[in-house]
This record gives sequence, C-alpha cells and structure tokens, in this order.
Amino acid sequence: MASSSLSVVLILCLAAAALAQLSTTFYDKSCPLALEKIQNSAATAVKNDRRMAASLLRMHFHDCFVQGCDASVLLNETSVGGNERGAFGKVGSLRGFEVIEQIKKDVEAGCKRPYSNNGPVVSCVDILAVAAREVTNNRACVGGPSWEVKLGRRDSTTASATQANQNLPVPFLGVAGLNASFVSKGFNLTDMVALSGAHTIGRAQCQNFRGRHYNESNINTTYATKLKLNCPQSGGNTNLAPLDDDTAVALNPDLFNNDYFINLQSEKGLLHSDQVLYNATAAGCATKDIIKSFASS
Repeated sequence: MASSSLSVVLILCLAAAALAQLSTTFYDKSCPLALEKIQNSAATAVKNDRRMAASLLRMHFHDCFVQGCDASVLLNETSVGGNERGAFGKVGSLRGFEVIEQIKKDVEAGCKRPYSNNGPVVSCVDILAVAAREVTNNRACVGGPSWEVKLGRRDSTTASATQANQNLPVPFLGVAGLNASFVSKGFNLTDMVALSGAHTIGRAQCQNFRGRHYNESNINTTYATKLKLNCPQSGGNTNLAPLDDDTAVALNPDLFNNDYFINLQSEKGLLHSDQVLYNATAAGCATKDIIKSFASS
C-alpha cells in the first residue's frame, strides 16, 4: 500500500492553504474536546454509511481547490457568488453536508462558551478538514493514512459557483488540462497523481464515465462490458460504479489502498481523467512512471 506517498500529498492539500498562525493546538483552550468530538462523530458516520469516507474526503478536496480551504462549499446560497454545490459535475453528487452539520453541533456543545454568544468557536473549515482525515483513517472500514491537521482557518461568508466551474478539474480532461489545473494551485505532477489516488475509494456517476467505456480504446474489454450493464448509452445518468474496480471485487470499494494505480496499468481506470494519466504519450509526460512507482510501493 502506497500510504506514505499518498499521505504526504494529502498533507500538501491541507498545507496549501496553511498560514504561519495555524496550529495543531489552536482549540486546546477554547474547545479542548473538539478533535475527540469530530473523531467520534466521523466514526459514527462511516459506520452508518461506508461511502461517507469518500464523500467527505471529496468535499474537502472540492473546498480547498475552489477558494482555498474556507468552507465555502458548505454554503447553500443563491445570492452573491452563487452555490458551489451546483457547479458542473457536482449537482447531486456532493453529499455529507448533514454529517458536517451534525459534527458542528456536537463540537460546539462541548466548547467552553455557547455557540450563540459570539458565533462558532470551531470553524466549519477546520471541522471539514479534520473530518476528512478521520473518515479516511477509519481503521474499521477504510484503513487509510492519517496526517497532521493544523487548525485556525476562518470560514468564508460567500461561495463562488464561477470559481468552482473554472477551477475544479472535470473527468474529461487530458493530462495537459489536468496539469494546468493543478499547477494553478501550486501542485506538481507527483502531487497531481497522488491526489488522484484518492479515487481508491468512492464511486462516480454514469454521466461522468459513459464516454469512456463506449468510445475509448484504452479500456479493458471485460471491464468495459461490466460497466455497460449499469451505464447504458442513454439514461441512467446517476447510476454509480466504484472508482476502484479491483477493490470492488473484494466487496469493499471503500478500502483505501494503492489498487487504483495498479488498475490503471490494466486499463481499468473508470474516468477518462484517471486512465489518461497512464496512457498519455505527450512528450515529457512523466505521469506514467509516477503511477508505476505508486503501484509497486
């Protein structure tokens, strides 16, 4: 399992928006039970629904990629900047908002001063960041890596549907488009491939991978046949398929390991933007070698 490589880059995702004043002990005095409350609530959420691990990790990625780890993805507004939940490819696919809301209530109930006195003690973005770690690291159901989360971020008061549409990488991009998107956030090719490895858990909607198994040649024929069973050429747009096929065979598509990278070598990447990382032939493209490295770790 390439947990060390993946966890390093998951840390980078958090660190990208980190400032000098952030600290792992930020809430030790104002809300000493905060981390314990988040851990317990996250564990309950995954126990009730294993898919929640991928959902909260994805929500955290979405939040950090749009405006920089500020909880804007949690805002459900139609004024000012719009609603990030309705950005391209995200309509109906982002889930787990009620889990974060419940964690928020549990955390604030254990803080030293009431929530109503002067706003929240613990920011929503910090809750989302820690929750993403806790569900990924859930030993009972997911078994992914852990990482240090520095705390003290502030919440945004506005969302931006425009920035979400412009900044979030879509599943139809080639390597050049993906690279441009990640470079704009300060990531290199290794970061991009490792962050894509979060697709070792979770599922995708048929509308986001239909073109791959009907129109592309760089796909395992047996795998393509299986995908066609629940993703027809028309209809069934919201039907789901595991992002990590080999783990799904083991009846646990929510197990965090390096099978995602192994699958790409067998042309079993579910999304175009996944498989192209291994099959791209552009001059100077190093993503194939990075995938081989992670697959063999």
